[in-house]
Amino acid sequence: MTDIDKLVDRRISEYESRLKHIDELYEKAHQASEKLDDDHVLKTELGQYHVQRVDLANHTAKLKALPMEHWRDDMIQSSGPMAIWDVLAQKLEDLIERIDK
Repeated sequence: MTDIDKLVDRRISEYESRLKHIDELYEKAHQASEKLDDDHVLKTELGQYHVQRVDLANHTAKLKALPMEHWRDDMIQSSGPMAIWDVLAQKLEDLIERIDK
């Protein structure tokens, strides 16, 4: 396995790890929201986060399917999606805190 292959594997593992974290936060927020009586604002917000989660999962699946030359050209040097993962995780954590109060 080349260094590039190792880097690609590591990057995909990072994305999958963050997706797992997002899934755990989403489930916690979803469970907390079920305790509320028809809070449409929170449920709408949670629905928007679910859409973002699906987009991130699709992005990860596309990355896994990319040929190696695309990784070299397009992905290795950028940290692009990592910021998106962090923002979504923070939004879900904030939502959970608001629900729990």
